Amino acid sequence: MGEKKHLDKVMELFQKSLVVDFDSIKRIVGENKKDKGYSKQLVRNLIKSGSVRQITKGYYTTHNNYQLSVFCFKPSYFGLQDTLSYYNVWEQETIPIIITTKKVRNGIRKVFGKNIMIKRIDKRYFFGFEFREDHGFYYPYSNIEKTLIDLVYFNIDLSDESLWAILNRVNEKKIKNYLTKYPKRFRVKFYKKLKLDDVDKFLMSQAGFISIRDVIKKVNKQKSHD
Repeated sequence: MGEKKHLDKVMELFQKSLVVDFDSIKRIVGENKKDKGYSKQLVRNLIKSGSVRQITKGYYTTHNNYQLSVFCFKPSYFGLQDTLSYYNVWEQETIPIIITTKKVRNGIRKVFGKNIMIKRIDKRYFFGFEFREDHGFYYPYSNIEKTLIDLVYFNIDLSDESLWAILNRVNEKKIKNYLTKYPKRFRVKFYKKLKLDDVDKFLMSQAGFISIRDVIKKVNKQKSHD
């Protein structure tokens, strides 16, 4: 009777949560020295029966959706090219890219037979994301401004066309506010990455800022000459 009670409570948790971690299951079971290992056996049985699936070590779901892996690396959000694709800025095929402050291995992992990319970021720069709907689920995505900054942070090159598409959608005040959280050397790097000719003007400014609109005008001028 006790095992059935635990099983019902665990499955109730899965009904309420997209992703369930092993520690939550242990708390429901109330595991002690006498029945040590029962939680693991319960999870193994659930996986074997097909009732739940393991996303990654210690995290499980009843859904067949590899994007749920973003909740296994919290604090985390989807970013970079993956987010640009979500915003219809990036047309090339990409895989989910998870930005996390968690101390995990960077690189590609397999989830439900599909690839995901993990990238670590300093916790000081963990901001600028919001939950957005995608095929019935809500995921944390970096906004367009933070995505642009992260692209520079992770040294990812952009084509002029992609840069133009992003710059036409960013909020300049939000960009400037975000950049105050970074050291001045990064702000120099950021504007250089945007291929702004007048970098000296930026370096001489006490605040360390220039207008994003200047960059847009520059790109627009280049496009008109093409």
